Amino acid sequence: MKKIMMIGYGAMAKEVLARLPEGVAVGWIVARETHHVEIDAAFAGQVQALTHPDQCTEQPDLVVECASQQAVAEFGEAIVKRGWRLAVISTGALADAALQLRLQQACARYHGQLIVLSGAVAGMDGLASAREGGLDSVTYQSSKSPASWRGSPAEKLINLDAVSEAQVFFEGSAREAASMFPANANVAATIALHGLGMDATRVRLQVDPHTQRNTHRLQVCGQFGEFQIELCGNPLASNPKTSTLAALSAVQACRSLVDGGFIA
Repeated sequence: MKKIMMIGYGAMAKEVLARLPEGVAVGWIVARETHHVEIDAAFAGQVQALTHPDQCTEQPDLVVECASQQAVAEFGEAIVKRGWRLAVISTGALADAALQLRLQQACARYHGQLIVLSGAVAGMDGLASAREGGLDSVTYQSSKSPASWRGSPAEKLINLDAVSEAQVFFEGSAREAASMFPANANVAATIALHGLGMDATRVRLQVDPHTQRNTHRLQVCGQFGEFQIELCGNPLASNPKTSTLAALSAVQACRSLVDGGFIA
C-alpha cells in the first residue's frame, strides 16, 4: 500500500481523497487545526491530522498539494528538503521567482522532487516538447462564469452583476495573472512553466455570463509548427473556482504510484 500526504482539506483535496485509486491511501493531512476534528471523524482516527509536514515521522510516497499558493510558499521547502516528492496543483505560487529558485535549489541539494501537475489544462507534454525546438509565442485565454470570478480582483475590474456578454477584463503576463488571481489563474502558471516562462506567456482572462463551464484556450507557435487547444471543463460542484480536471490530475499522479507509471 502506497501512502500519500495531502496538503489541504478543501473542496479539491476532498475530491482527490474520494477518488484515490486502489493501492493508495492517505496517511497524513496537513490542514488548519479547525479541520482536525472533521478529519478525525471522517477517517475514524486512521489518518494523522497535522499542522505542518515536519510533524510527520515517516516518509510519504508522495505529497500532494491541493490547498493554495500560500501553502506552497509555507510548506514547499520543508517538504523537498526532506527528500520527498511534492506534487503541486497551485502552480501560481511559482510566479514568485525567489520561491521558485529556493525550491529548485532545495530539490538539487536534498534530492527532493517538485512535480508540476497539469491541473485543469491539457497538452502540457506537447508544449514542453515544442519548447525544445524553440517557441515563438504562447497565448492562453481563460473564460469562466461570473460565479467563478467572485471573491477575486475581477470584481474591481468588471461589474460581474451587470455583465451581459463575454468580456475580457485582464490582459498581461502569466506572472501577473498568477499573482493577481491566485485562486483562478494557476493554469496560466502551469502553461508558463512548460513553455515560454512567466513573463513571455501572454494571458487573457474573460468572464462569460452565458456559461457554467471553465473554458481554456491555448495557442502555441514555434519552429515545430503550431497548435491550438480548447478545453471546456466542468467546475467542482462544491467550488466553482476549481476545475474537476485539476483534481483528476492529482488523482492520476497518485495512480502512477501503483501502476508503474512515470511521474513527471
